[in-house]
Amino acid sequence: MDNTWFFEEKLANADPDVSQHIAAEESRQRSQIELVAPKNYLSRAAREAMGSMVVFATIEGYPGKRYHAGVENFDAIERLAIDRAKVMFGGGHANVQPHSGTQANQAVYFAVVRPGDTVLSMELSAGGHLSHGLKSNLSGCWFETVSYGTTRDGFIDYDAMEQLARKHRPKLIIVGGSSYPRAIDFARVSQIAKEVEAKTLADVSHFSGLIAAKEYPSPFPHIDFMTSTTNKNLRGPRGGMIVTRDAEFGRKIDSAVFPGIQGGPHPNVIAAKAVCFGEALKPEFAEYASRVLNCARKLASGLGSRGYQIVTGGTDTPFAMVDLRSKGLTGDVAQKALEDHGVTTNRNLVPHDAEAPNVTSGLRMGTSAIAARGMGEAEASGLAELIADVLDRIGGVTPGSSVKVDPAIAGKVSAMASTFPLYPNSTMSRWI
Repeated sequence: MDNTWFFEEKLANADPDVSQHIAAEESRQRSQIELVAPKNYLSRAAREAMGSMVVFATIEGYPGKRYHAGVENFDAIERLAIDRAKVMFGGGHANVQPHSGTQANQAVYFAVVRPGDTVLSMELSAGGHLSHGLKSNLSGCWFETVSYGTTRDGFIDYDAMEQLARKHRPKLIIVGGSSYPRAIDFARVSQIAKEVEAKTLADVSHFSGLIAAKEYPSPFPHIDFMTSTTNKNLRGPRGGMIVTRDAEFGRKIDSAVFPGIQGGPHPNVIAAKAVCFGEALKPEFAEYASRVLNCARKLASGLGSRGYQIVTGGTDTPFAMVDLRSKGLTGDVAQKALEDHGVTTNRNLVPHDAEAPNVTSGLRMGTSAIAARGMGEAEASGLAELIADVLDRIGGVTPGSSVKVDPAIAGKVSAMASTFPLYPNSTMSRWI
């Protein structure tokens, strides 16, 4: 039987329906400005690793201790990823196998606590993450979650955290999350944890790239476990990782990941992680991370000068949190209006938010992707003006309604996207 077609036929011929949707998505990404905080792009080198024949490997287990033959080359790749992760964050042990940040968090739970134990973590609307104990998440179903929040101005209330820790004696205290825009006092958290004999976890998914570039405080040596996604401002593939402060925690973490919560990892994703970790150790990455942070601050200050309330008054992270309540707007309407003009953001809960999670009173705007395209502070300032121009037009629009697109604003967004092209010499769908 001739199987040539299986190895040679292109996607456009083999499955035109899927091919058309991919082409449409490529067009969207090229023509729009991406401010959704978790989104970013891979380097050409990382894309090549992602789409290489490594994807066909089966690598259940760890380097030197696999359950299948034919893994020698991949063992070398995973060891590179592990070693680079340890150097990036100054950790004692690293596990690069988690499929996501959520699974990285689950592995720490599996290693440290048992069902029914108490965990102290940040409330979702204050900036936490669903995998830190939301009732509808596995972490909230199996463990008792006590939540700390923020002061009225949006900063972590460390005094309240300390009081809750003393009262509930948690086994694990979690800091970090998805929408807290300020630097965390890891030393203070460690102090609180030691008093109640709790372990500590810092979920740094949204600012791990800044930590690697020393633009944000490191959790170590204060925190026991650090988890992160590997996309966002690390500019890697979608996936997760765990780094521990001390090597002694490594065995527990490795057992928690495999066979604890997953089977075989994704070899092509780990290969791409190794590439992006290597890129993060180069001097050029420090310049990128600095630009990410400067752009976020410029975006926040620009919107603030136009009368939009910025949570905590600024940011130490790659994103700015905009509180729309003083403008009488909701996040869902604002998100849709901006997307219609070519700027993608995401509606987000803000501290003490009374709106539902699918409505929200805020917007989260990240700068990791625009910085990867080469944009800087001037473009961030220009975007702040364009965003404010769109939002100023929304007054009186009810949820579910559309805002008429202003061609002039949409044209400026499109022109900015064209000035900073994605993969200018190849189509995004051509992996290798």
